Amino acid sequence: MKKALITGITGQDGSYLAEFLLNKGYQVYGLKRRSATVNNENIRHIQDKIQFVSGDLQDVTSLINAVKAADPDEVYNLAAQSFVADSWLQPIFTGQVTALGVTNMLEAVRIVKPDAHFYQASSSEMFGKVLETPQNELTPFYPRSPYGASKMYGHWITVNYRESFNMHTCSGILFNHESPRRGIEFVTRKITDAVARIKLGLQDELRLGNLDAKRDWGFAGDYVKAMWLMLQQNDPDDYVIATGETHTIKEFVEIAFKHVGLDWQDYVVQDSKFFRPAEVDLLLGDPAKAKNKLGWQPEVTFEQLVIMMVESDVKRLENTK
Repeated sequence: MKKALITGITGQDGSYLAEFLLNKGYQVYGLKRRSATVNNENIRHIQDKIQFVSGDLQDVTSLINAVKAADPDEVYNLAAQSFVADSWLQPIFTGQVTALGVTNMLEAVRIVKPDAHFYQASSSEMFGKVLETPQNELTPFYPRSPYGASKMYGHWITVNYRESFNMHTCSGILFNHESPRRGIEFVTRKITDAVARIKLGLQDELRLGNLDAKRDWGFAGDYVKAMWLMLQQNDPDDYVIATGETHTIKEFVEIAFKHVGLDWQDYVVQDSKFFRPAEVDLLLGDPAKAKNKLGWQPEVTFEQLVIMMVESDVKRLENTK
């Protein structure tokens, strides 16, 4: 039986990946950071099948002990301070976790289990002020936030461990991927939660920043399959994972409101406080390499994704009412 260690297992991607690996017969270990309030909502339905090991990305000793305990064939580093807006408010913490945390995890694997296959969650935010469209594995990075800069460090240190220590380390440069398990602070989930609340009479308006920002949005459940496929290859490499389509936030809003029979223009208010200090205007990924080498294909369309998220939020709020 194969064993996998996942950091960030309670997050959106970690929960879908844990589900996916359990269905493949893996023994799944999740790195668990000590916190006053435990948020297991995303993995509640599978938590009795997961073995938890204690650890924190900022504490390399704890990571060494976690890798010893799990003795994993595969390590998926998904934990991060992952909210771009907060990276401006907490730039040093973001660097400590999202950048140096990757080095700590790689060191733990190098010391304890150097033959384990390692996956690093890179991000399309590394492209930032894009220098070409669409973006592929060879597009230069130009991050526009402490989060993007930290992810860029994590990406290159992963390449360095591959080239310096001959470790099987891969980075997935994932473009925006969403789901009903997305954190409420992210714009997509903020929209679908607000649409559900407005439909149910619990909220009057939705305040948003830049409606013209363009993103390449896919379904997180599709994207975790790509992570797994990368670690099954003989040769480690880096891959852009994206749909190859771009949509504006306004389009996301329109579909979400239309699905519940409302006109978005009656409820959406643009608010300057939600504009970023440095905006990323357009992200559009070219997933040709992943399609050709990994045989990966996204299955959920943009419209299906928006509707899935709206329906999930409506159902959740109806149940809590």
